[in-house]
Amino acid sequence: MNMQTSNVMAPPAPKTLAQMQLPNAMMRDILLKTMFRMNLNLVSELSRVICLPIPVVQELVDIGRKQRLIEATGTLNANSGNEMGYQLTDAGSARAHDALKQSEYFGAMPVPLAVYREQIKRQSIRNLAVTRDQLANAMGHLILPPSLLDNLGPAVGAGRSILMYGPPGNGKSSISNGIRDALGDKIYVPRAIEFSGQVITFYDPIVHSAAEDDIDDPNSLRRTSGRYDTRYVRCERPTVITGGELTLDMLDLVYNPTARTYQAPLQLKATGGIFIVDDLGRQVDPPQTLINRWIVPLEENKDILALQSGEKFEVPFDTLVIFSTNFHPNAIFDRAALRRIFYKIKIDGPSQADFLKIFAMVARKKKMPLDEATLIHLLNNRYPEIYNIYANYQPVFLIDQMIAICNYEGIPYQMTPELIDRAWANMFVEDEDIVR
Repeated sequence: MNMQTSNVMAPPAPKTLAQMQLPNAMMRDILLKTMFRMNLNLVSELSRVICLPIPVVQELVDIGRKQRLIEATGTLNANSGNEMGYQLTDAGSARAHDALKQSEYFGAMPVPLAVYREQIKRQSIRNLAVTRDQLANAMGHLILPPSLLDNLGPAVGAGRSILMYGPPGNGKSSISNGIRDALGDKIYVPRAIEFSGQVITFYDPIVHSAAEDDIDDPNSLRRTSGRYDTRYVRCERPTVITGGELTLDMLDLVYNPTARTYQAPLQLKATGGIFIVDDLGRQVDPPQTLINRWIVPLEENKDILALQSGEKFEVPFDTLVIFSTNFHPNAIFDRAALRRIFYKIKIDGPSQADFLKIFAMVARKKKMPLDEATLIHLLNNRYPEIYNIYANYQPVFLIDQMIAICNYEGIPYQMTPELIDRAWANMFVEDEDIVR
């Protein structure tokens, strides 16, 4: 029976080697390498490290014994329920050495790509139904026009692709993070996957935030072990955020020639979650080139990767992609590219009324008393200099500047026309010729 958490069906734990759908020789070699590298000799220890149930590990150990690669030590370990100990024979150590030359990978048994595909269907981001309340609560720290949530809601619920564009400093990145927070449930991320005999490491603690799991109480009638396949880690839906540093080769499989293993590219690690391309247009590769790389994934829900041998294979693409740019879309994309991005949402600067709401909210949070005369001075004398164009970042910038001045001068936090003018001078740089 499949267990269910937050409406996501958990991957069932394999009960026998036959259910693993991996070559026996590959599994045996990973077992031998793990025993060799980690000096483990108990089936219970091996079960925890290679992430398989004890009966399945015992089957593997028995195969190793038949092939005279593993032998029983003849001693029972009193600290582990009188378990029989095992060790590598000389032939087993030699086989472990040879296997390590082919691939340094050991530890958690990989999940075959075909098996992982089934789990992706169980936890697809397109299965989510995001409500207006969820989105509004996740964006609660932001002052946003109601029409923005009207546009964002269907886009997030569709789990497709979103282009957010508009002037800098108006919260495109914060909105992207708010979308991530609105998702809220947990999914199962494989530690490693297998394709064509190659291991691709997948779980990345930087990208995948592991959820707390129940800890087994040996005296409890309701044991948690065996509830799901521990080759997976139960995680928050992942979020990968890239900016100006994104290059096309970061979207390819990463091969480590020393360890002779692969690492999943960024967009594969984001499966079931969100991939945010921030500051589009600031990358080395032109935006049109980057979008062209995404055409197949965005249209066909699959991506194509290649092994070192040149062999290409398909992986599922189940990711909400959010592009964020300060450029007008028509300036960086052709019509064909724009057609492939399902939702285009303009994020504009706030109105004067919303600007004042944000200013008051930030001041309250930072314990800066509001001063009406200073705000009138700011609106009547400073903002006309920039054609009364307001941005969401400006209240935080101005208040932080005034706080820094007050701390330096050793005076209580206060808001005055003179202090706001000093803060304003740091927000913009005056055009001038510098003699060099």
